[in-house]
Amino acid sequence: MPQSPGIAEEELIKQCKKGSLKYQEMLYKRFYGYAMGISLRYSLNKDDALEVVNDSFLKVFKAIESYNSDKPFKAWLRTIIVNTAIDRRRKELKYLQNIDLENAPPLTNAAKAIENLNLQDILNLMNELPPLQLAIFNLYEIDGYNHDEIGTLLNIPVSSSRVYLSRAKEKLRTLIKSESQNDVRTVG
Repeated sequence: MPQSPGIAEEELIKQCKKGSLKYQEMLYKRFYGYAMGISLRYSLNKDDALEVVNDSFLKVFKAIESYNSDKPFKAWLRTIIVNTAIDRRRKELKYLQNIDLENAPPLTNAAKAIENLNLQDILNLMNELPPLQLAIFNLYEIDGYNHDEIGTLLNIPVSSSRVYLSRAKEKLRTLIKSESQNDVRTVG
């Protein structure tokens, strides 16, 4: 999406606070890529990510009066996007069957085999994680939330956050190992 060159971020925000639809559109276009990048980490597909982005910008425009211009706009926007994505995920998780963690099989130690994979391979493998594991992995490893914060955000026990993160990492190790073995077979 094209950006609005020549117009300062502060001016865009000022005009959005006045309710200018033209400037709201320009703000949306300027931060669309940034917002989509964040949203894709929490969404199952591009359509879901787009809904999160659009819902987030609706929230931004409703709450822009309360935005403190002493703080970075991107950080404020990022918080809204992450919270919107988590709220959406929380609604989806209500419909997923909960697994009894006490009866789940124990984790194994898989070897790390990441050197032959590129970033896109890793992102594709991450998308194979179950939705809750993917959300927790993103929150903890990418966005820096701690388990207490994740538990509160997703309305799950802190211990469950730790277990799901551990399972996500184990599944990624297994997927990476499998992927690297496939690469060796196709090369050899």
